Amino acid sequence: MKLDDKVCYCFHISKRKIINHLRIHRPRRASQLSECGGAGTGCGWCVPYLKRYFAEYEKAAAEDSGKITDLEEDSITAEEYAEQRDQYIQSGKGTPPAR
Repeated sequence: MKLDDKVCYCFHISKRKIINHLRIHRPRRASQLSECGGAGTGCGWCVPYLKRYFAEYEKAAAEDSGKITDLEEDSITAEEYAEQRDQYIQSGKGTPPAR
């Protein structure tokens, strides 16, 4: 996934927005990423990705003395990500918020 691809489909939050939230707000827990437009509080599909971004952010912060350059690019494409999320929703594991 690239920076402008959606990570949280429920609330339309891009990877870029999540990374900027990490850089600016420097959350202490992965769960605090929910303060980034509600990411992770809808169907739950993106939670593992948010946790991974947080872990990579912590690692980069420790190695670079607080300077965050960029998180690893995901090996999954935006299309694959969206398809897997659709399957997750269809299997009944998550329910997107009502619009």
